[in-house]
Amino acid sequence: MAPMFLVSNTAMVKEAMKCGIAGCIPALNYRTLEELRAAIKELKDAKTGTEGAFGFNLIVNKSNPKAQKQLEVLCEEGCDFIITSLGSPEETIKQSHKVGIKVFCDVTDLRFAQKVESLGADAIIAVNNEAGGHRGNISPKELIELLKNNCSIPIISAGGVGNKNELDTMLSYGADGVSVGSPFIASVEANVTNEYKQACVDYGASDIVMTERISGTPCTVINTPYVKKIGTKSPWLERLLNKNKKLKKWVKMLRFYIGMKATEKAAQQATYKTVWVAGPSIEHTKAILPVKDIVEKIIK
Repeated sequence: MAPMFLVSNTAMVKEAMKCGIAGCIPALNYRTLEELRAAIKELKDAKTGTEGAFGFNLIVNKSNPKAQKQLEVLCEEGCDFIITSLGSPEETIKQSHKVGIKVFCDVTDLRFAQKVESLGADAIIAVNNEAGGHRGNISPKELIELLKNNCSIPIISAGGVGNKNELDTMLSYGADGVSVGSPFIASVEANVTNEYKQACVDYGASDIVMTERISGTPCTVINTPYVKKIGTKSPWLERLLNKNKKLKKWVKMLRFYIGMKATEKAAQQATYKTVWVAGPSIEHTKAILPVKDIVEKIIK
């Protein structure tokens, strides 16, 4: 169960573990380190006697000033794995391995895959062009085969899995496992609005578009009437400022902050100004179901 900003929570991950799969939550879903610490303890208590595993996702670039402190808490409290995104995992790998935590790294191409393997990553999350959120540019088949032929650590494919047939397809390409996110948005346990969940039922793969208006980096969203109205390109002033080398970093940080706040509002309350993040695998979401039923649909 892939980590999803503002969607993933402990209730979902506990159900995932009961089903024997791994679940992951973005550390940024917690406003404070105390809340993050409490979530880790809750999942550790729930893990007794289950087959599954739990982990947390760390944004490891400069857009996340909390990364270092979050890593310290994860290493102090312990978890099964950490997934790194959007930056160098070097420090995360170094600190996590000291306390026996595995590190999986999001990558979108071979160059970064080989880089994280050389740094000691335990597995690669191969983010393809069918993933939700910040996706890659390479098709699942091409990316999996490219990484399997050139890397020696496990390859976990992310994107394009919403049912058993698609799971089997990814495994047939050589993936060692899959990371599934969007189908779990419309779960009973997700604490987003019913409107967001219902949108994942009502819309399908053809309704997913890329927008630059959330984080400055292209991100997949549902093409609602509001998204159609505002468009998917960054405002002209932002595009202009991004061409300035000195200002680019700060503009991206500001866009990331504004976009995250807008996404948070959309996840927690329904307004006409709604931007819902999702991937094309919502094509197979036909009802709001418990996590266990969604897992069963995918693996059975």
